[in-house]
Amino acid sequence: MSVKSIVRTIFPCVMLLLSSCMNLFFPAHPNLWLYTYSNGELPPGCRLTPASFVYLGADKKYTLDFGTFQFGTWRQKSDTLLLFPVSGKNGQWLMKYPKNNELEMQVVAGVVSDFSGSAATFGTPADNPFSVQNNQWRIPATAKETSRAIRERLINHCAYWKAYFKWALDNSLADVDVRGTPTPLKIYGNGFELKPIDDLPEQWLHYFYDTADCRLANGMISDIFRHQNIAWPQTDNRYKMFVGAFEQLENLLRENGPKEEPTR
Repeated sequence: MSVKSIVRTIFPCVMLLLSSCMNLFFPAHPNLWLYTYSNGELPPGCRLTPASFVYLGADKKYTLDFGTFQFGTWRQKSDTLLLFPVSGKNGQWLMKYPKNNELEMQVVAGVVSDFSGSAATFGTPADNPFSVQNNQWRIPATAKETSRAIRERLINHCAYWKAYFKWALDNSLADVDVRGTPTPLKIYGNGFELKPIDDLPEQWLHYFYDTADCRLANGMISDIFRHQNIAWPQTDNRYKMFVGAFEQLENLLRENGPKEEPTR
């Protein structure tokens, strides 16, 4: 066999191998990782639950919530994930892929946290429950908010849940976590109800400037539940049911707010 023939034979194999490595370390598609387990104790500021996620977009933009919502740009250098948030300190986390759908990452030095890969292909940011657009409600208020701003926070929260259950529906997921996400709603297998103010998650309270603003938010939802009806879709698919219910709650919050809500 001539040298030219050998090169022609080997070259495609080398390119295939390089392509596989590039896909492993520099994904060509968005990647979503959901927390599963840590082999050690995490510090108080790092709250990892089954709802904790890191979304690495193909456009090199990311979002994550490990107790605090964060977004910015990302890149990978060898076995290190580099994060450049819009605000806050840059992050450098060691990571490796034991399997295609498994990620091990040292979010905290000396502690390995496991994440499971999940489907993450979305047409628009509005379809993506992990986008910045659908997670404005996670950004804590830095000053007293107007009634309108609080209402918009709740509307955005409903948009998140609607996109979340639509994502589960579109990808035929067997189940999704509904307990780890901070929310004023207690979600059951066949419905939801408003949590009493004393039972609200600490992280949800933290999103508001003060307790009074948080109480006002609860009051807005309570008022809808008392005076409006949510027509639960007649379906055996719980994901379709919740998509329809949260879309209605989102619209009711938007439609039942005063035309001009005064600054308090």
